[in-house]
Amino acid sequence: MSSRDVNLTEGGMLKPLLVLSLPIVLSQLMQVCYNLADTFWVGRVGENAVSALSFAWPIVFLMISIGGGFTVAGTVLVAQNKGAGREDRVDHVAGQTIAFVTLLSVAFSALGYLLAPSLLPLIGTTPGTEVHSLAVTYTRTIFLGVYFMFGFFIFQALLRGWGDTRTPMYLMAFGVVLNVVLDPFLILGFQSNPVFGMLGLGGLQSALYATTGFAGLGVQGAAVATVFSRGVGALVGFALLFSGRVGIHLSKEDLLLKAETVRKIVRIGAPTSVEQSTRALGVTALTALVAYAGATVAGVDTSATVAAFGIGNRLNSLVFLPAMGLQQGVETVVGQNLGADSPDRSERAVHLGVGLITVALAGVSVVAYAFAEPIVAVFIPGEPNVVAIGVDYLRIIAPSFAFLGVFRIVSGGFRGSGSTRTAMAFSLLSLWVLRIPPAYALVEWTDLGVNGIWYATAFSNVVAAVLAGLWFTRGTWRNDVVDDTPRASPATDD
Repeated sequence: MSSRDVNLTEGGMLKPLLVLSLPIVLSQLMQVCYNLADTFWVGRVGENAVSALSFAWPIVFLMISIGGGFTVAGTVLVAQNKGAGREDRVDHVAGQTIAFVTLLSVAFSALGYLLAPSLLPLIGTTPGTEVHSLAVTYTRTIFLGVYFMFGFFIFQALLRGWGDTRTPMYLMAFGVVLNVVLDPFLILGFQSNPVFGMLGLGGLQSALYATTGFAGLGVQGAAVATVFSRGVGALVGFALLFSGRVGIHLSKEDLLLKAETVRKIVRIGAPTSVEQSTRALGVTALTALVAYAGATVAGVDTSATVAAFGIGNRLNSLVFLPAMGLQQGVETVVGQNLGADSPDRSERAVHLGVGLITVALAGVSVVAYAFAEPIVAVFIPGEPNVVAIGVDYLRIIAPSFAFLGVFRIVSGGFRGSGSTRTAMAFSLLSLWVLRIPPAYALVEWTDLGVNGIWYATAFSNVVAAVLAGLWFTRGTWRNDVVDDTPRASPATDD
């Protein structure tokens, strides 16, 4: 299985970058399937169950964002040490990342479980209602198993740094199938489960219910299915790491935390955690601003503007799956080549990624602009007000797609070099300086209404890409080799 890692430090670069990035894109698509399966089967329980899931998700996403940032440190440290030929250091930093992030997840688990009833009303639940009760149950169940979820993310990050994205993709596929199979049974139980009818097993259904009386766990069943499937994936992943079959060879000694390595993990991972968590908060702030803009324009329904914004965000998440894949692929290529003392090759990888994503998203922009109405209508047919607002959103945002793609690739270059503070700074600049304040100004001081938010978003995409690109050309990121432990071959030291 170790043959699945891609040689990124020698030879041509186009094919290895695509081979590395495509499985990441497919894994992201499978994550979408994961979420859709939960939503579909929870929808069978009732409207309150779906609402509970919607309220719980921002807290879960915030937790994942904070913890996930530290797994980026694992990617960077593994990539740079592999590029430098320090395989013993690869094993060490991989073990340290596992141990540190696992400890962090245990702390998150306890904190999230205790605070869930207090945090959810901040999102909008009303204590004492069924929705609040269901949301608390779902959130607490997720937090009880959060170390399993983090374990799977760690495995993905470490293998990505090694140059193997296929093994995590296969494990993700297994997890998705397991989750999809478990969902209907854990959520609905045996009494009212339509799966038996679809398979012509009504007799078995009656017998199982008569024997067990299991009527399902409702929303909590979705959480249990998620935790269990992620847990199985994490355990398999760790077994592969300790067996050495994926190239990394862990031992128990690698899990004993060393202060110096932990400091590196925090130094690299903390900025990414801040970046991802503040981005989640930024989406919440923009949603509130969209609602405010809808309320201030005569004849516009606030719910319609928020719905259109939600549809636009879902479309964006699909459009930028290739950008996310290339971004994470570029992180690994840059890290390995900086470790191999080939900064020029690292820079070429970023340029190649920028070229690929520009061509791809320029084509997507043309299609999105030309067919905006039928694209939006697919998501919410029979709602002309929402469709009209969504069409404006897509046509204003679409021309900036390529710029946002470029911004993501350049940010991936910064992260791969270990310059996560630079990536964080540009992310915060893009959202909290170039987007939200201009959006508010255009809503408040012009007649653009909610379209002012769309224009501000497009503006921030373009300006952030230009500024990040100009900063990248300075080349200071070339010096950010994050692990300065002496290499096995002193002749290659700088």
